[in-house]
Amino acid sequence: MLRWALIFLVLALVAGALGIGGVAGISMNIAYVLFVVFLILLVVNFIMGRGRRV
Repeated sequence: MLRWALIFLVLALVAGALGIGGVAGISMNIAYVLFVVFLILLVVNFIMGRGRRV
């Protein structure tokens, strides 16, 4: 998921550099949402994983 967030971030940066504002904005929003979801899942996985250690 982090990989997709980085792909959309790069796409947004390239589109922004070329002056395509609509595509850049949409790509940045998608990258942001995917990154936040990745961070939430990372924290949940870290918390759940700590309780399962034997």
